[in-house]
Amino acid sequence: MTGKELLYIEDALGHEQYFQTQCKNTAAQLQDEELRQLVTELENTHKQLFDSFYELL
Repeated sequence: MTGKELLYIEDALGHEQYFQTQCKNTAAQLQDEELRQLVTELENTHKQLFDSFYELL
C-alpha cells in the first residue's frame, strides 16, 4: 500500500469517527424516539464503515 493510500485511509477513519461521534451526541439530545432511532442507525452505519476501513490496515 502506498503512502498516499495510507493517508486516504487515515483521513477516512477520522471522518467516520467524527460522524459517529456527532450522531451519538445528536441522538442523546433528541426527544423524538423515531428520529433518535434513525440517528442511532446512522451512528451504527458509520461504525461499520470505520471498522471496514480499519480492516484495510
